[in-house]
Formats: sequence, structure tokens, C-alpha cells
Amino acid sequence: MFDLSSSIDLPLIWGVLIATAVFLYVLLDGFDLGIGILFPFAPSDKCRNRMMNSIAPFWDGNETWLVLGGGGLFAAFPLAYAILMPAFYMPIILMLLGLIMRGVAFEFRFKAEGSSRRLWDYTFHVGSLVAAFCQGIILGAFVQGVAVTGRHFSGGPFDWATGFSVMTGIAVVFGYALLGSTWLVMKAEDITQTWARQVAAYVQGFVGIFMALVSISMPLMNAQVRTFWFSTPNFYYLLSIPLLTIGLFSFLWLDLHRAKREYRPFFLSIAIFLMGYLGLGISIYPWLIPFKYTLWDAAASGPGLSLLLVGVIPLLPLILGYTGYCYYIFRGKTDHEHHY
Repeated sequence: MFDLSSSIDLPLIWGVLIATAVFLYVLLDGFDLGIGILFPFAPSDKCRNRMMNSIAPFWDGNETWLVLGGGGLFAAFPLAYAILMPAFYMPIILMLLGLIMRGVAFEFRFKAEGSSRRLWDYTFHVGSLVAAFCQGIILGAFVQGVAVTGRHFSGGPFDWATGFSVMTGIAVVFGYALLGSTWLVMKAEDITQTWARQVAAYVQGFVGIFMALVSISMPLMNAQVRTFWFSTPNFYYLLSIPLLTIGLFSFLWLDLHRAKREYRPFFLSIAIFLMGYLGLGISIYPWLIPFKYTLWDAAASGPGLSLLLVGVIPLLPLILGYTGYCYYIFRGKTDHEHHY
């Protein structure tokens, strides 16, 4: 069998691929979840129509990256999948139910009229809110670490419900609201854009507060993280991440309040998410199950990873290509008329 494992570090490559897929999911599905979180607060039904139309061509394709991340974890790191899934069964099931709710509401809202449309509006909102909050819960519980005995999860069904995980759940809700509102600044016009700009300026402060709280909490919770960040020369190398994040927040504030830019706020929000993601990733590297098993401990066999990589190499550019083409075709502003 063709085996790449003797020449390249396959577990590291698969770790990078899965981390990239997760980030792309958080980024791409994050803004349409953010639209759902903000949905009932829009100034009018026409604004809600415009919000829905802005994500109609993209929302289901964005979830491709969730499938790739979860499927890649199952295939490339079966030990990690076997330990993490039982640890997070409840929030994962709730997240999937939330995604199902918003998907159903999306389809039915376009055909509903009057009071029944309002029902689907709130269903879309609740599904988005539940999915976003559960994703934050899973992130916080994962970063904290799970109870492991040997090669099995040994904790309880509610170990994921901690103060830190609830905080990260709320943080992700505000983060997605920032992505969604800056997306609307870019895609909408008139009253919808003005409202979205005000929302983005409001939630930006909460995103900054929660990022600071998470950054402070992680070194306090774990001595390895504290040693890694505050030992020399690491401290001087890593100082660029918080400094860049502060700079990005400053530019975003200026764009929302003074410059009145339309496109750059969304890309600045993406960059802020990237800085937070890099900070978390650097803090837990090389642990795939913090702080029990590394990428190499949890990886599948070398020939298996080689075969999987041969399948992914042609598919990944194809997925990226049609995703980019979709965003290119549906570029520009949206209106409130039904086009779905």
C-alpha cells in the first residue's frame, strides 16, 4: 500500500487540516448564525427579509466544514473521537437540534405569511442561539480538558457544564453576532445597514471583554499554559498576538464610528476571530485531548492517514473552489424581495 508516513508528519498535517476546517466553519457558519441571533431585533420585516436573502445562497454550504472537521476527527484521530464524543454528547445533540431548527425555519419562513412567519422568525432565532451557545460550551469544556482513564472518557454526563464553558458559550454568541452584524454592514443598505452598524458597535465591546476574560482564565486554570505564555523568550514572541488583537479592535471601532466603511469591518471581525483562534491553538498545542493525548498519540495508523490524505488532496481545492465561486457570484448588496 502507498504509505506517506515514512516521509512526512501525517498526524501534524491532519491536525492542521482539521483545525483549518473548524476555523472555516466558525467563520463561515458564524456570520449566518449571527444573522439568526440578531433576527428578531431587526427594525422591520423588510429588514429581516434582507437579512435572510443575504445568507440564502451560502448558509447550507457553510456547514460543509463542520462535516469535514467531524469526519476528519473520526477518521484521522479515532482515539480523540472516542473520548471527546461521550464527553460532549449533550451539547453536541443540542447543537445539532438547533441547526435542524434553523434549517427548517429557513425553508418555511419563505412560504409563510402573517403570524406564522413570526413563529418561524423566532424558531430561526432560537435555533441559531442554541447552536452558537452549544458550540461555545463545547469549546470551553474542550479547552478545560476532560476526565480520561486509560483510553476512555471517565467523567460524568454534565462535566461540560462549568462556569468557564458557560462564559465561552456566551462569548461565542456575541462573537457570532459581531460577524453577522458586520456581514450586514457589507451586504445591506439604508436602514438595515445603519442598524447593523449600531449593533456591531455595541457587541464589539462585549467581544473584547470576553476575549480578555478567556485570555486571563486559561493561564490561571492550567500551569502548562501559564508557563508557555509567560516564560522567556516565549512571552516576547507571543506578545504580538494580543497587541495585534487590540489594534484590530481599534480599527474596527474607527470603521464603525467614523470612517463608515462597509467592507473592512467584516474582514476585521474575521481577523479578530483568527487571533483568538491562534491564541487558543497555540495554548493547547500539541494536545488533541488537553492535556492527556497529543496529535501523535491519538492518530490513526500511518497507512490509514496516507490513504485518507490521498482522498482529501483533490477534494479540498474543489470545495474551496466552489465555495469561493458561490461567494463571487452572489457578491454585492441584497434587497428585501423574495428570491430564494
